[in-house]
Amino acid sequence: MNDNFVAAIGLMSGTSLDGVDAAWLETDGETIGRSGPALTLHYEETLRDDLRRLLDLAPTLAADDPFLRDVERRLTEDHAIAVAMLGRGASVIGFHGQTILHAPERRRTWQIGDAGLLGRRSRMPVVHDFRSADVAAGGQGAPLVPLFHAALAAKLRKPLLIVNIGGVANMTYLGAGGEILACDTGPGNGPLDDWTRLHTGQPYDEDGKLAAAGHARQDRLAVLLAHPFFRQPAPKSLDRLTFSSLITTATEALSPEDGAATLAAFTATAIASAPIPQPPLQVLVCGGGRKNLNIMHRLRAAFACPVEPVETAGWDGDAIEAQCFAFLAVRSLRGLPLTLPSTTGVAEPLPGGRLVVPAGVDFAVLKQGQGALPPGPPPKAEPLETGPGR
Repeated sequence: MNDNFVAAIGLMSGTSLDGVDAAWLETDGETIGRSGPALTLHYEETLRDDLRRLLDLAPTLAADDPFLRDVERRLTEDHAIAVAMLGRGASVIGFHGQTILHAPERRRTWQIGDAGLLGRRSRMPVVHDFRSADVAAGGQGAPLVPLFHAALAAKLRKPLLIVNIGGVANMTYLGAGGEILACDTGPGNGPLDDWTRLHTGQPYDEDGKLAAAGHARQDRLAVLLAHPFFRQPAPKSLDRLTFSSLITTATEALSPEDGAATLAAFTATAIASAPIPQPPLQVLVCGGGRKNLNIMHRLRAAFACPVEPVETAGWDGDAIEAQCFAFLAVRSLRGLPLTLPSTTGVAEPLPGGRLVVPAGVDFAVLKQGQGALPPGPPPKAEPLETGPGR
């Protein structure tokens, strides 16, 4: 075992808004040791509805808005429950929080979640605020998972394309020469989830059955793919609601089935059109979208190589993003970069994340290449800053 390995817990609440993923991992922030328990705690419907409402309200919300603060507290309590359910301690928690606004072109990204409260509930140090430093330095702040993908895929044949389909879809391209390229590709499950809920009352299109029952309207698809985002060079990133107004227009008067099929085609076509240097030998798909059989069928038709869920590589497709934030928390503690020019467009490899240590909790600070130092006085717990500037 690597003496520098640290036990970490990662937490991720993605743009699909369905719940919090939690995972335990041993890592030194460069390589991956043992993986442990992982789980998903699904949000109660009222919390999910309130989070979805926050997405619409976020551009005009004040940091001290009572509704925002109430939702943030409930969200954090669920994260603490997820940590407790794992049943295993760790040296640090990586807490992504919930993105409610992402506008890097305005140097803004906003993830809610009370890291101080989570630290007190769990009695563990918490690394949070993973995106702000990159966005402040002119980067896209997303995606953050490519370095973890590279560590996971260290022994796999390249070039390799790893696609994550959450509320937004993103890709990591790993080249045969060690290249790591990444960007958001376009919509993921978010628009299809919203459409399905509006027209059927169900939270998502289970197994892609609604989309499979319809026909993708090519004229409407062309309107969607004409969005300026698809003409931008990578790296680039999206807010979950980037395409909302355009989708409303492009799906007008469509049946539930044809609308779902058109949105599934939108997701798959955007992924297949993502800019990569060479055709991959394989496409591995993670995130909830890998369970949508219609999206997977469309991806297999679009690529000339095998397109498979990440489980074929021995990975846990439901835990990858949570494991990623365990990995990134340790990188943050060691001062290692979380983002690269080729993954977010930042000018140089950039560390990130902020540490909160609950009062009374000793903490071994990690330094690059030195592993864990003997426990001493813990760093002073920072005040948690939450607001539209983040």
